[in-house]
Amino acid sequence: MKSIIFDMDGVLVDSEPYHVEIEKRLFDRFKLNISDEEHKDYMGKASDVMWSEIIRNKNLPLNVDEMVELNYKESKAFFSGLSHIDPMPGAFEMLEELYVRSIPMAVASSSDNQTVDLIMDKSGLKKYFRHIVSSSLIGKSKPEPDIFLYTAKLLNTLPEKCIVVEDSTNGIKAAKAAKMFCVAYKGLSSENQNHNLADEQITDFGELKAILNKYFEI
Repeated sequence: MKSIIFDMDGVLVDSEPYHVEIEKRLFDRFKLNISDEEHKDYMGKASDVMWSEIIRNKNLPLNVDEMVELNYKESKAFFSGLSHIDPMPGAFEMLEELYVRSIPMAVASSSDNQTVDLIMDKSGLKKYFRHIVSSSLIGKSKPEPDIFLYTAKLLNTLPEKCIVVEDSTNGIKAAKAAKMFCVAYKGLSSENQNHNLADEQITDFGELKAILNKYFEI
């Protein structure tokens, strides 16, 4: 049976602007000159990878572990303060239909595990997924394929039988490196991302349903 692996930020929920705001606050606090163009290159990467690259590229006297921990704390405080997080339009209906049909589904996110849990709980989407995986538990972030390969094993599905739904350039690269069929979700938060490596591109979940029927008879 085919399985579907969803990215979370920018796919299931429009949480990417929140992450961008949290990171910009930290950039301002430490007086870091990070342009919007540079910032978008970090979309889809885990916090440790982002801060390692920033500190290395700008030769900063900062500690990666301390910055990652601070990023986690800021994210946890921010998302804990939200009473509810709206899913993407059409997400509930699509997931409900797939869930009723017993299609195996999982989430594979670059966000830290506490933030992932908070967002999935507050969006009401958690119940639909057999597994929710954070790259902080895997050790390597997108664009490396590790998180998708690990999630496929949890789903007991071969990589070539997995469909990945992603919105970032790094996430798409990771899915293709894992030899998985990749659908690019073109949302408002991913308008500056390169989706050319994806097998298909969609702008809403109705289009995803058509692709699943066309290629996989789901």
